[in-house]
Amino acid sequence: MSVETISASPRRAAKAARLPAKTSFRPEIQGLRALAVLMVVAYHVWLGRVSGGVDVFLMVSAFLMTLQFTNKFYRERSMDLIRHWLHLFRRLLPASAVVIAATLLATLIFVPKTRWLGILEQGWASLLYFQNWLLKAEAVDYYAEDHSLASPFQHFWSLSIQGQIFVLWPLIFAAAALAAKGFGLRYRVLLTYLFSGIFVASLTYSVFYTYSDQAQAYFDTGARLWEFALGSLVALVLPGLDFLSRPVRVVLGWVGVLAMLACGLILQVQTAFPGFIALWPTLAAAAVIVAGQSGSRFGVDRILSSRLLMRLGDNSFALYLWHWPVLVIYLIASGKDHAGWLSGSVVVATSLVLAFLTTRFVEAPWRQWKWPDKRRRRGAIAIVAIAAVAAVPLAGWRYVLDEEDRVLAREALRNNPGSKALLPGYVDRADPDAGILPSAAKLSKDWANLGIRCTGDMAPGPGALENKCSQSKEIDRPAKKVLVIGNSHAQQWMGALKPIAQRNNWQLYSLLRGGCVYAPAGADVKPECAAFNREVDQYLDNRKPDAIFTVATAASPSSPEEKLNPGYEEMARAVTARGIDVIGIRDNPRFSYSMSNCVVTKGPQDPACNPPRQSAMPAQSPFSHLVGRIPGLTLLDMSDSICTPTACPGKIGNMFVYLDNNHLSASYAASMADELEKKLKAGTGW
Repeated sequence: MSVETISASPRRAAKAARLPAKTSFRPEIQGLRALAVLMVVAYHVWLGRVSGGVDVFLMVSAFLMTLQFTNKFYRERSMDLIRHWLHLFRRLLPASAVVIAATLLATLIFVPKTRWLGILEQGWASLLYFQNWLLKAEAVDYYAEDHSLASPFQHFWSLSIQGQIFVLWPLIFAAAALAAKGFGLRYRVLLTYLFSGIFVASLTYSVFYTYSDQAQAYFDTGARLWEFALGSLVALVLPGLDFLSRPVRVVLGWVGVLAMLACGLILQVQTAFPGFIALWPTLAAAAVIVAGQSGSRFGVDRILSSRLLMRLGDNSFALYLWHWPVLVIYLIASGKDHAGWLSGSVVVATSLVLAFLTTRFVEAPWRQWKWPDKRRRRGAIAIVAIAAVAAVPLAGWRYVLDEEDRVLAREALRNNPGSKALLPGYVDRADPDAGILPSAAKLSKDWANLGIRCTGDMAPGPGALENKCSQSKEIDRPAKKVLVIGNSHAQQWMGALKPIAQRNNWQLYSLLRGGCVYAPAGADVKPECAAFNREVDQYLDNRKPDAIFTVATAASPSSPEEKLNPGYEEMARAVTARGIDVIGIRDNPRFSYSMSNCVVTKGPQDPACNPPRQSAMPAQSPFSHLVGRIPGLTLLDMSDSICTPTACPGKIGNMFVYLDNNHLSASYAASMADELEKKLKAGTGW
């Protein structure tokens, strides 16, 4: 949500006639912003849905910015982009920095230590306007029903996209101004062509990207450019719409507002945003802007211009900033996954109070402070000073966590054996007060990965696998080429496979897609997984590895139910028939709650952190009937390295076994490398 508004003094009619758009303050737009933020807050807090309100804000911010720069051009005022950016971010950063700093304090008090590092990373991303890129890289599900698992900074994704556009759009305005003056072109017409092209290209990209991978498209700047382009186009064509009659404006205004309010209830945004369906809320807002001041007592602009909505519009930016961290911190502290009507009302009321205080005592004073506007250097100093409010605690906290990790790592060999503590004859020599590895704060990032994008013969080329392939350091003449295929439960085993591959001169690489198991055509999998698996089959035909490593079964959360993955036997027969060995490993136990949080909050000895083994997994693996039946298929069961004979603990050998409720930590997986290597070589005969 931008704080950028247009509030120029009224002009005489003759002067206004030659301007590209109205330059007087438009109260209905301030009311529109207020309505949009109310939609966002209400849908997030009470309905657990996406409203389309953010899309309205993105469009309106571009509309206002376009008016600002076209007015500068036609008044022959210098655009001075450096001064513009300094002024803009000096106004945006104070409220953001204060909210980030306050959220960090609440995190320290209420949030489990296992989530600290992720929140610190997102704090930096929010402060530096790349939060959307971070969420995209982490493939965050914005529509997840349990908001208590979300980051309290997740909502900064839209502000990050806005910040990026606030840098890009002025460059377009300035370049167009140079072209218009240099070649005698009409500035408004040139901009109309430019933004029309951006609109068409971005919307097309958004539609296709949303269809193929909506979770990532949601946070992609390119898939959102068209919303800003639409706002700019509305500003550019608005002067030509003065002919609209009063009745038409009244109808446009009401249709726009009602369409906006109905968007989140009628549309299934979970499967469509930000594709063409996002035209609904943005075009609805455009209709309200075009309707403008109808001059009718029946016009919706009378409501939008009311004192209440105007006041709320003044506080809309701060309200957007506060509502999400207040909601998420409340849910974490209360242990709930959503807010009820009463608790949600308290969240909203708290957010409103904080928003008012932030606007009154932070935003307004900084906006009215004239000293930084006199020189660019002063503006830069002011930005650095306010950014330090968030940057200092972010950097200091991270330093403390890194130092804690360095202390633990120095004695890890003796104090943190992990799965080796379950081996017969193991003698515990750990210090009595030894810490758990990885540190709770770093646990959420303890993912196994190979770290290098596939190159050369291993690179899959364009298609569904293009960004799904990674490899260890390339080996000229590997003894074996082992390809890991599947989802995150296959990925986690690379923590153990990496040291095995290094010791045996194997080339290790992977083809991974979240939520997808490798299965043959016709198996009961999601459409996107079927497309992924078809390309994996082609990849195996063209680049034949010595073996593939897969997870053969799927455990159920806090249940002894476990199933063979769809079509696993058929897949194993087909792959081994090509002369490729198949290594299948049994899935680890999964739980309905975070085992790592249990260890941190309740203590490793608590019964909840040590569920009985029979309650977490069956005594016999579902793949037992396949053992020895398919030549080239090796089936491995590492359950005795994950669970004791009686329980499946969250902490073993001073290590966190799990990083959440179902994934093994990379550190613990690495501690199983020796046992996994023995079983793998015994099964394959390598």
